Amino acid sequence: MDNKFIQKSLDNTSSKPLKAPRSHDMTEENFWLMKSEPDAYSIDTLKGDGETLWDGIRNYQARNFMREMNIGDKVFFYHSNCKPPGIVGFMEVIELNIVDPTQFDENSKYYDPKSKPSNPRWDCVKVKYLFKAKRILSLPELKILFNEDELLLVKRGNRLSIIPIKIEIAEILLEKIK
Repeated sequence: MDNKFIQKSLDNTSSKPLKAPRSHDMTEENFWLMKSEPDAYSIDTLKGDGETLWDGIRNYQARNFMREMNIGDKVFFYHSNCKPPGIVGFMEVIELNIVDPTQFDENSKYYDPKSKPSNPRWDCVKVKYLFKAKRILSLPELKILFNEDELLLVKRGNRLSIIPIKIEIAEILLEKIK
């Protein structure tokens, strides 16, 4: 690979919490899917809390997706690493570009010793609870309904905790969980 390309790529990986360019149309509602293990934070916990910071994201691509979010975007809440994994609820983004406090907490499993308050690497959004799914829409069901081009979640090997959802797919998902 060309060394100029490598250097240019490295130069573009600044860890400053700048606003990412918006690739989604800000005039229409955008949809996302965010994963959480239910023993770490569940839909029932969110229902009780009403709203929460979606913190602890330590993958740059997932973080960058979060930076593309807008206030009012809707989010499918997905329980992962459980049996069965699946969509369990629905949320709304209510606040953007919040510095993730867990990156500075030495007692947190999300502590990042390379991140400094003067130059934080990680940020998060705040979401609010909208509703719990009438029933879980499981990963096996999702694999029957959609291919990997329609829903990145069903792509073999996908481990991203935050992914965009196409509007036409979101409409089908909403119909299934309401």
